[in-house]
Amino acid sequence: MSYHFSCNRTYLRYDLCTIDGSTVLDPTTSTFFTMDPTSPVHVEKIRPYPRKYEDYIMGQIKELNLVSGPSSPQCTIRHESPAIVFSAGGYTGNLFHAFNDGLIPLFITASSFYPDGDFIIVVSEFHDWWQSKYAEILKVLSKHPIVALEKDNATHCFPSATLGLIAHGFMTIDPTLIPTSKTLMHFRDLLEKAYTQNPILPSPPLDPKPERRPRLVLTCRGNDVSSRRILNQDEVIQVMKEIGFDVIVFQPNRYTSLSEAYAMLNSSHVMVGVHGAALTHALFLRPRSVFMQVVPIGTEWAADAFYGRIAKGLNVNYLEYKIRVEESSLMEKYGKDNVLLKDPSAVQKKGWPTEIMDIYLKQQNVKLDLVRFRKSLKSAYLMAKKFMHKER
Repeated sequence: MSYHFSCNRTYLRYDLCTIDGSTVLDPTTSTFFTMDPTSPVHVEKIRPYPRKYEDYIMGQIKELNLVSGPSSPQCTIRHESPAIVFSAGGYTGNLFHAFNDGLIPLFITASSFYPDGDFIIVVSEFHDWWQSKYAEILKVLSKHPIVALEKDNATHCFPSATLGLIAHGFMTIDPTLIPTSKTLMHFRDLLEKAYTQNPILPSPPLDPKPERRPRLVLTCRGNDVSSRRILNQDEVIQVMKEIGFDVIVFQPNRYTSLSEAYAMLNSSHVMVGVHGAALTHALFLRPRSVFMQVVPIGTEWAADAFYGRIAKGLNVNYLEYKIRVEESSLMEKYGKDNVLLKDPSAVQKKGWPTEIMDIYLKQQNVKLDLVRFRKSLKSAYLMAKKFMHKER
């Protein structure tokens, strides 16, 4: 039996349902209807969020319905463009997840199905703050007003629809999997378009001469966060200045303007920060600039998979400063010979259970060895100066 829609559930990260003909959305029941007078009623369900492998969070994503049958609701609002439907729930409040599980997969899905950019964003579990925070990006992705399921009572008709988002991996766009061969650089181009339409001018360099100092953005954890902080931050900043950097301390929070963050990082030469969601701002760095990630013990895999890939995808010079046991606050609690510190890979061989993850991510701060860190900063400085020379 053939229907007007089909669902592919073979992917690790996501399910994808496509409606190849006219469909009516009833937002009050989160249901897409297609009419087929000759067939019995057929129902499919989908949770349109690309973390299918993670049972805990998928259980919190609202299920949407696809129904094919002899009847369908009447159409109130008729659209001439197709729909891409996804959830803004899950981990979307976290900046990393907003991009990794939302905006980048949305870009991939749009590039795969609607490369002309003519589609309507339909959002389940919509939040006003989400639309406000990412408004500039959403407007560049689609020129049409967003349809929010929870805020709408009218039925909507679309010529076709795609439910679910395609994800290629953590912070990754694989051009071989997209008909238009898009890459992370193309996504960076979209960010530039979004945040330079009404640009916030960066402050001018302190010295306009060619020998001006490179601008370094030190991305810090907020005061409301108790882990992955640099305990000797003042001394670290002093070393940065001694090496020759102009230092900007960037402490983002949920209310931080992304347009202001973009203007700052897009005019900087180096970004440094401890592994965490704030490093998602590395997407705003220019190609050939410098990104240094401070990697706490036990976060080596995640550091590379989440943020190292941004640098590789954007052609940014990437450095890792992997802290040693004596630089971790965990040493005081567990002792330097504990396997948690001596061999974290052995601890993680059986997976990444919450109790282990919390030790490395929620209990750990760092106190950087200033002598060793200075050497890494000098390497970053040389890369930054080379980048500045090419700017001229």
